[in-house]
Amino acid sequence: MNDETNHAAHQDAGQGDTSGAPDPFAVLEALNAENASLKDRALRQLAEMENLRRRTEREIADAKLYGVTNFARDMLTFADNLRRAIASVPAPAREAADPALKAFVEGMELTERDFLSRLVRYGVKKIEAQGQKFDPNMHEALFEVPDPGVPNGTVAQVVEDGYAIGERCLRPATVGVARGGPKAENGGA
Repeated sequence: MNDETNHAAHQDAGQGDTSGAPDPFAVLEALNAENASLKDRALRQLAEMENLRRRTEREIADAKLYGVTNFARDMLTFADNLRRAIASVPAPAREAADPALKAFVEGMELTERDFLSRLVRYGVKKIEAQGQKFDPNMHEALFEVPDPGVPNGTVAQVVEDGYAIGERCLRPATVGVARGGPKAENGGA
């Protein structure tokens, strides 16, 4: 009989008191909260991945556009030297020169134009400074030019051309700025 009593006691313990079992509504509530938390984390991860994709695309585009910046900056010295070589032969000397010198100067001018057009293909463009309102982001002022006929703060003289790549200044134009004229209008470029 001892075995039967033990077996009955085990059955009672197995079925146990239902007051110690977890509340099914509490379990459901906990599972819903965990589900909402996991869903929120998944959505945040998706948003983070999308932001990373966009940032990477932007960095790739910038690398393509601005990757040649240092090389282009070094090549500007070459362009300047070509311009100086051409300018060193005054117009009257060109007219009076023999055909070989004329052809040489024309070849230098052609080389300069070709070189500058190749820079443009890589996003490098000349900053048109003459007559523009002085912009410290694109111009470097070397001196002031007293000129009452030109609005104050306008680029009156360009000493060295400036260049930009994309929207960034590659090399500022070195300029002389007008002083003494009427105040420049804010609407001017």
